[in-house]
Amino acid sequence: MSLEKPSSPIPIIIPLLIGVIAVSFSSIFIKWSSAPASIQGMYRLLFTVILMLPFGVRRISEFRRITPKNWLLLGLSGFFLALHFLLWMGSLKYTTVASSTIILALEPVFIWCGAYFLFKERISTIAKFGMFIAVVGAGLIGWGDIGISSTNLYGDLLSFMGTIAVAIHMLIGQKLLSQVSPYVYNLSVFSVAVVVFAIYNISLGVSFINYAGREWGIFLLLAIVPTLFGHMLFNWLLQYISATRVSMSILGEPVGASILAFILLHEKLSIMQISGGVLAIAGMILFMKVTRSDNKARVKENL
Repeated sequence: MSLEKPSSPIPIIIPLLIGVIAVSFSSIFIKWSSAPASIQGMYRLLFTVILMLPFGVRRISEFRRITPKNWLLLGLSGFFLALHFLLWMGSLKYTTVASSTIILALEPVFIWCGAYFLFKERISTIAKFGMFIAVVGAGLIGWGDIGISSTNLYGDLLSFMGTIAVAIHMLIGQKLLSQVSPYVYNLSVFSVAVVVFAIYNISLGVSFINYAGREWGIFLLLAIVPTLFGHMLFNWLLQYISATRVSMSILGEPVGASILAFILLHEKLSIMQISGGVLAIAGMILFMKVTRSDNKARVKENL
């Protein structure tokens, strides 16, 4: 039986749109930084945790009610989030924004497969067709430069493994957010990920402090824009819609990121990439519309 979701207090499209725009800036900030990916990821999440702490004073009792099993799941979710950032942010050192984000667009495929086996979550044939169109369209965006060299291939592989990691993180989150609040979930998972990054950096002897002021500014931007207004919003949305639907909306990231990369990084867009962007958006809209209609129909059947 699939997990029942409460109704969102605001139209779902609003936080989805804000989240997609916010995460689209992530790859730009990462490209602007010369710091190691593990340092970018650690400070990105550390600054996010610091910004969140003042709002948690009244929620201490919620942490005390977390069961040992859920603490374990929170730890696993944080570990896979750190692994995702390490791999995906690292991929941008070796390949283009379009290539890296397009592989990340395979996330809903992995999540849907996981949701099917874990939560028995099913979607209609038309919804699957929308998913197919979106993934194919997203694939066209990066087709021109995926795998053109061994360096790009290595970056593509890192992005692919990072996508699997974030799919696992999202599926664990879907289960946990039916039992803990979004704030508790985010603060716990982000904190675990910071610790994972810190251990990783210490083990490799990576410096924690020898970075220019510009780098610290980028770390802060990564915390505020794609994390607070991106990942936190997506985690919040898991209360109201499935991980599959959230991940499908993230297909807008390759489109937004590619446009931003063209403007800010001078990475050129081909006709194929533009066409792919149109297809990705069309597929995403079809998937969202069909799944929303299917959910309403199921609710009526249960009344």
